[in-house]
Amino acid sequence: MEMENIEKIKCLIIGSGPAGYASAIYTSRADLKPVLYEGLQPGGQLTTTTEIENFPGFVDGITGPELMENMKKQAERLGAEIRFGYVSSVDFSQRPFKVVVDSSKEILAERVIVATGATAKWLGIASEEKYKGGGVSACATCDGFFYRGQDVAIVGGGDTAAEEATYLAKMCKQVYMIVRRDELRASKAMQYKVFNTPNIKVLFNHLTKEIIGDKFVEGVILNNKLTGEDVTIPITGFFVAIGHAPNTDIFKGQLELDDNGYIITKPGTTQTNIDGVFAAGDVQDHVYRQAVSAAGTGCMAAIELERSLM
Repeated sequence: MEMENIEKIKCLIIGSGPAGYASAIYTSRADLKPVLYEGLQPGGQLTTTTEIENFPGFVDGITGPELMENMKKQAERLGAEIRFGYVSSVDFSQRPFKVVVDSSKEILAERVIVATGATAKWLGIASEEKYKGGGVSACATCDGFFYRGQDVAIVGGGDTAAEEATYLAKMCKQVYMIVRRDELRASKAMQYKVFNTPNIKVLFNHLTKEIIGDKFVEGVILNNKLTGEDVTIPITGFFVAIGHAPNTDIFKGQLELDDNGYIITKPGTTQTNIDGVFAAGDVQDHVYRQAVSAAGTGCMAAIELERSLM
């Protein structure tokens, strides 16, 4: 496919969450004139959250969309060029790297920072969508604090669900763990923690049918797979912990990925297996997945990129 318009740039950033914007801020200050493409969800996962209380520097908290808008404006003020559009394909086999945007525009970039993030997996029921930001969350460490002293439910049976259930149990009155199988997939150590936390109740063989409430979550209807009966549990918070999927489809065969699709970086760096391509944020982090850690790796990627040009 011959491209009509080809553009040559020094520094390309793919993705626009905390990692992308932080790397745009740093590369701008290094006078690298970065170009950032926002992707299909400008601002990333944080734009689906409401209040953020754990990002340092905001005494009274800040909303996700507001924080992302602030970071974007800061990057632009420092000289970053931020564009709407998504990267549809890449060719990292030689330098300059060839990147196609919106299937129509070709960019030749000397260096690339990949900050495409990850997407939380959801159950896919209509009521889940309805209450996002109103009691439904995919991040207990982000939002658990708002439900202290209340009853909540968490869906999932793996390590993430078990970790988040024990985290929630420290502040919530009662935590219901909804597991569709007859056992937990979590490691033995995590299972031990769950079963030895008195305010966690594991509901095996249960499926989520519907989340109910007026404006906010007030309860959940579950279906018992063994008896076929429906049961309603009163809760104010509903957490989904069935995993995340990194947004790395376009990098398959180009960058080294782990078994779950996350980009592998050299330990202690953001450098990928391709010299000159860096990865920051959730796209290479399935452990912490926090806005502040993503922003931190965005800073690292920018500094490493700048040094690679020296």
